[in-house]
Amino acid sequence: MLSALRKSRWSPYVAGAGIGVLSWATFGLMGKALGASTSYVQAVGLLESLFAHDHVAHNAYYAKYLVDGNAIDWQMMLVIGLVLGAALSAWLGKSHEVERVPTLWAKRFGDSKPLRYAAAFVGGVLLLFGARLAGGCTSGHGISGTLQLAVGSWLFFVSFFAAGLATAFTLYGKEGRSHV
Repeated sequence: MLSALRKSRWSPYVAGAGIGVLSWATFGLMGKALGASTSYVQAVGLLESLFAHDHVAHNAYYAKYLVDGNAIDWQMMLVIGLVLGAALSAWLGKSHEVERVPTLWAKRFGDSKPLRYAAAFVGGVLLLFGARLAGGCTSGHGISGTLQLAVGSWLFFVSFFAAGLATAFTLYGKEGRSHV
């Protein structure tokens, strides 16, 4: 078992099956759908409550996502676990190499780290905004929602992939097609 965890790349089938089992467990044990984007709202609410507690307590948007006035719930722990799990996987697989500017990006836009980081940050903000607007993220809609055969989740999933492909082709041209 430990030798399987030490591989630098895991089988996508095994990882996918693991995500499916995790999704079943969240439904079965907690009666909740697997998701992650709400944790960012909770983290912002928690951080803001340190400086303006009354504002957060009376803000309908934050109140909707805080559990009994607390931002740390199972979903927040899932997101923390994702980060820790990725670090553990990199450590066990001995893949400590950090690619700050991917080769494909450098070919198209140059090797500027600040430009790459700024683009990644803006892309992350746009994705999070879209996830909150859609009422869920790729794990909430793409995994949990599609497992429930929710039409809105399937529309999200198809739209998400179509937008991703269009973006890759627009940003990277022919070279992007070979990496999709």
